[in-house]
Amino acid sequence: MGRSKRSGRDARLAQRAAKPRFDPCPPGQVGGAYRPLTNADIQRIFDTALNLLARLGMGEVPQRLCDDLLAAGARQGGNGRVVFPPELVGQAIDNAAKTFVLHGRDENRSIEVGGNRVYFGTGGAAVQTLDLKSGLYRPSTLKDLHDFTRLQDKLANVSWFTRCCVATDVPDPFDLDVNTAYALIRGTTKPTATAFTLAEHVAPIVEMLDIAAGGPGAFSKRPFMKAHISPVISPMRYGEDAVDVVYECIWHNIPISCITAAQAGATAPATLAGFLAQSLAETLASLVMVHAIQPGFPMVFSNWPLVIDLRTGAFSGGSGETAVLNAASAQMSNWLGLPSGVACSMTDAKAIDAQYGMEKGITSLAAALAGGNLIYESSGMTASLLGASFEAFVLDDEMHSHTYRALRGIEVSEANLGFDAICDAVLGEGHFLGSQHTYQAMEQDYFYPSLADRDEPRSWAESGAADAWSRARARACDILQTHSPAYLSDKQDTAIRARFRIL
Repeated sequence: MGRSKRSGRDARLAQRAAKPRFDPCPPGQVGGAYRPLTNADIQRIFDTALNLLARLGMGEVPQRLCDDLLAAGARQGGNGRVVFPPELVGQAIDNAAKTFVLHGRDENRSIEVGGNRVYFGTGGAAVQTLDLKSGLYRPSTLKDLHDFTRLQDKLANVSWFTRCCVATDVPDPFDLDVNTAYALIRGTTKPTATAFTLAEHVAPIVEMLDIAAGGPGAFSKRPFMKAHISPVISPMRYGEDAVDVVYECIWHNIPISCITAAQAGATAPATLAGFLAQSLAETLASLVMVHAIQPGFPMVFSNWPLVIDLRTGAFSGGSGETAVLNAASAQMSNWLGLPSGVACSMTDAKAIDAQYGMEKGITSLAAALAGGNLIYESSGMTASLLGASFEAFVLDDEMHSHTYRALRGIEVSEANLGFDAICDAVLGEGHFLGSQHTYQAMEQDYFYPSLADRDEPRSWAESGAADAWSRARARACDILQTHSPAYLSDKQDTAIRARFRIL
């Protein structure tokens, strides 16, 4: 009898652990229900942004870009600035790519950006990693980047992977860019993203991507890596090195995320409305730049409002202000019809604790409910973006499932209303346990977490009283011990190593 009970319990546990036949909360759910701004608010912010571009314009414009902007319809302003008539901004918006595909090397992992679909992914440039063994921070290494890449490869809710940490043990900028790109293509076939320190690094790295793609020119035909670039430096000026990278990426058909990352009270107004107006103007300046170089080139409109604690100047990634600002940014981008990129889940917590969960939960849910197409920084980041954590990756992946479930909402149908099921329960057993209607709902309506603990206190204590941090550490260690993909063939890897200094 004891063996029978145990075997039945084992079977139930195995069934719970198995992948459900129906995923109740897949990536790509529809957002947009949360609207922190009224349409009148958006119009006033947009009008102020247009006014800033028309009267103040952009400073420190590199000559090549200046020539292209003037040819597209911009005008010389005072003090060496270039101003953008509203008509030019309107043309850039009208001609912008409204949707486009972020390819994975595995086409089954590609995603379409734009519209009202929400996807969580990564970003960041953490210089410290929360060590799995010590539980303390240490400088991030190239090995960490490889480990993060293969860890997230097993996490379904990381829809694209941008390097989340900087390999501080690789001091040479070119070696850093090369080895970062190599880690991405070796460890995952999802869509990827990276940054290029200098424009002259782009072409050689494309050679490496061509090897992975199958031959010369193959990558540009179906690019599976996009570039993260910040061509605008707040307040209201261009950065020459980043602008040069934009030109090179467009030349090589690398989709780009043009990121505006102003800081409220420091490089943008402290008032939230004023901040949104300037930040929108700056991101529109990136769009006009792309329009002047190649109209319609795929660009994620990445308006990332960042907040600092005005008492201390410290970055505040987990605040309520961050939540509402990024939600408003997503709402405005959707209003313009542009593929939106926002940032969230940037907890200021150092440990995997209550602050961590609270800050990640409120910021990521707000951005998703507002309809951010690509939600960056949403997995693995800690310590106000200074840190990255393996445990955080697996915990955030489960959090995203709950968020997708919330976005999915409630489907009202004749079957779901359950009139017959209610009658059968009332006139029959007096409960709904074990009914076919309940079994069907279990599979289709509910998400069952594998990390969150739902045991009653005695069972939890008897099982070791594990907290979320320790459960997540065990899951991360298990993946890292068992998942070591090599998505490059021996021939491809040999060719890359013959051409580049792979560390």
